[in-house]
Amino acid sequence: MPQLSTTGPESDSDALLAARLAVSATATGGEAMSDVEFFDWFDRRRRRHSQVVRRTTFGEMAGWGFVPDTGDLAHHSGRFFTVRGMRVQTDFGPVPEWTQPIIRQPEIGILGLAVRETGGVLHCLMQAKSEPGNVNGVQLSPTVQATKSNYTRVHGGSPVPYLDCFREPEARGHRVLADVLQSEQGSWFFCKRNRNMIVEVGPEVEAGEDFCWLTLRQVNALLHYDNLVNMDARTVLSCLPDWHHGSGPATGIHSDVAVRSWITAQQSERDVSASLLPLSEVEGRDWVRAEDRISHRRGLFFSIVPVDVLSNRREVTSWSQPLLEPHGIGVSAMLVRRIDGVPHCLVQARVEPGYLDVVELGPTVQCTPENYAHLPASGRPRFLDLVTGARPEQVLFDTVLSEEGGRFLNAQNRYLVIEADEGVPAEVPGDYRWVTLRQLGELLKYSHYVNVQARTLVAALRSVTGIASGPPGAGLCATEAVSGPGGSRADHR
Repeated sequence: MPQLSTTGPESDSDALLAARLAVSATATGGEAMSDVEFFDWFDRRRRRHSQVVRRTTFGEMAGWGFVPDTGDLAHHSGRFFTVRGMRVQTDFGPVPEWTQPIIRQPEIGILGLAVRETGGVLHCLMQAKSEPGNVNGVQLSPTVQATKSNYTRVHGGSPVPYLDCFREPEARGHRVLADVLQSEQGSWFFCKRNRNMIVEVGPEVEAGEDFCWLTLRQVNALLHYDNLVNMDARTVLSCLPDWHHGSGPATGIHSDVAVRSWITAQQSERDVSASLLPLSEVEGRDWVRAEDRISHRRGLFFSIVPVDVLSNRREVTSWSQPLLEPHGIGVSAMLVRRIDGVPHCLVQARVEPGYLDVVELGPTVQCTPENYAHLPASGRPRFLDLVTGARPEQVLFDTVLSEEGGRFLNAQNRYLVIEADEGVPAEVPGDYRWVTLRQLGELLKYSHYVNVQARTLVAALRSVTGIASGPPGAGLCATEAVSGPGGSRADHR
């Protein structure tokens, strides 16, 4: 377990960086692009990107097929990813054993965000990127979003723009602000990780046609728009150094050491066995293969579906691939409240079979409610009723956001930040803990502590005023989003 420290030889430079980030997060305008100019630019990008996603059959997919001996769904190159089977046995949750398909992608991709000063204010280089699984085609992504197969050009396509900023960045005169391996969805991926990087570059790095420079204030405000900022951008944003506590850390009800000890205990004590199987051994049990999908007999959870893609703005113009299509919109919600005057977030030690370390910190609630309809009331996720029954004035953040569109089809979660009242006590069940946003930020400096859904909510929490800072006893309130044409977020949903 690595030691997390808030002091040391780099503390002065860390404080300076926090101050620079705070300026970017509160800048009233965009030095490179105004709010209105952004929406005009983004609408032009959406019109320019032409992408057609057509459902097909497994037999018609170019370059993909079922491996004869195992039934695994794989690319003919042996690269990209495979769809395999998995058997899970656990002492956690309402179902102790099951089998399922799982995406196996051992390659570590790069999710990279370039930042630089413009007019004395740090800006983020964001990309308008189309993904075949996005519900609306184009979303705002980080500067670089590429698997190893993509950036080594296994597909024979064009190179990834700005990749050089993130490969040996210091040798190129860039400053690394964050660099950490983070997991992805542990129920859909087996041991999947990406390298989350934030690199400060110089004025020689300019925005290309599909790229724009935005302040942190602008990016944070855009998080409040449905399906605009993509998952990969959100996870990288969460890894930014915390800019809220330059004057000293807020004290949580549990010390940093106690939080780490609790996580270690959860990882040590949970009994989880997840083993890969040939996909053919999963089919015929609870899962059934048709010519155009592999799906659960009850119609729950997700399906694996084949698609053909045509795109004029990707490294290659056409390809086939399988996508995981979830059934239903998920709910990922964080309860927050002040305890002894300090804002705290209620996280859970969440077990998912695809995690490398068994347990990662997840939001208070993380589920797709439809998947629990067949279970008894005791199997319903804890605190879900508090989330669904929250009063409007308690809801500080409420946005439907897409998950990774390169592997998932129309995957969406409703992300919520809910201000809890005194009815949610400081004493909670053993697999939950109240932690501060600063403590979550400290854990995000390291791998495999905070899951991908919670990382989105960390980014969301930093966009909401009154949570990360403010005088004891102050209320918590939602920040105003930037106004698009007409002043409504709904115009861009």
